[in-house]
Amino acid sequence: MQDPKFTQTILDWYAENARDLPWRRTKDPYAIWISEIILQQTRIAQGRAYWERFMQRFPTVEDLAEASEDEVLRAWQGLGYYSRARNLHAAARQIQAAGRFPDTLEGLRALKGVGDYTAAAIGSIAFGLHAAVVDGNVYRVLARYYGREEPVGTNAARKTFTELATELLPEGQAGTFNQAMMDFGALQCIPAAPDCSACPLAKSCTAHKGGRVAGLPVKQASAAVKTRWFSYIYLRCQGETAIRKRPAGDIWQGLWEPVLIERGAPDQPLDWPADGLRLLRQGVKHQLTHRTIYADFYLQETKDKPALPAGYRWIPEKELEQYAKSRLFEIMLDSR
Repeated sequence: MQDPKFTQTILDWYAENARDLPWRRTKDPYAIWISEIILQQTRIAQGRAYWERFMQRFPTVEDLAEASEDEVLRAWQGLGYYSRARNLHAAARQIQAAGRFPDTLEGLRALKGVGDYTAAAIGSIAFGLHAAVVDGNVYRVLARYYGREEPVGTNAARKTFTELATELLPEGQAGTFNQAMMDFGALQCIPAAPDCSACPLAKSCTAHKGGRVAGLPVKQASAAVKTRWFSYIYLRCQGETAIRKRPAGDIWQGLWEPVLIERGAPDQPLDWPADGLRLLRQGVKHQLTHRTIYADFYLQETKDKPALPAGYRWIPEKELEQYAKSRLFEIMLDSR
């Protein structure tokens, strides 16, 4: 449904309240793409600093393409969801091979890690393509205003809200409207206890009129959270320590870690030689989206290098900073 009043109200609000963000001061698709990937699972307050450092370290898509995976992961360290960084790196190499940044929705969606939302964001903002973005902010605004009850995250909701957002797009202003919707959801129509008295859409908002603001959008049931128990052992021998790169198919793929013994239960004995083993910290809780990890940290200093499990190697301790590490490994290093 076309709703010119809604569209104009959002644009007017944005003209007065738009956030001043560095990637909004450019039409460079590379800079916009980097910002969109960083902000997928990161708050703007944290993401802005990472974007600035990332752009300084890799100012062009060619710089990113020619970097090693370890360099990219180190620049990403602390942001989490490291598949985003690996996908960025792979996509940069796709772009370099093609010789140009894609400027169509189809071309953008062909990039590793770029889905419908990111393609629409880059396409509309950088190239003026008539494409609507639908993220959590947009779902919330539209669900409340129009009283839509399709559970967020379902295929039905994705289709319905994309069609609705597309019908609301003003000709020639898709990029501006998309950013306006995202800011409106982030600043005005916030998830909990929004100030509806200050909302320019309140008088015609279905959820506000019906007292249903807290109940919309409808949330899909969350996936079960799995608990895991890690024991990390920091081996030290003659100024060296043992680490490995985490394998594919699990959390923190491609990041480096010390010797890991994963136990099936918190009371399961540690299957590792006890000579010189010293407990540093116990039961450190580390929360991921679908994982709760409880970690014990150990230090083991030896005069002779013990045999290492498969996949581990010795490196000089002073070179640890050159390796991309998970936040949990960083916490362990601070505990030594």
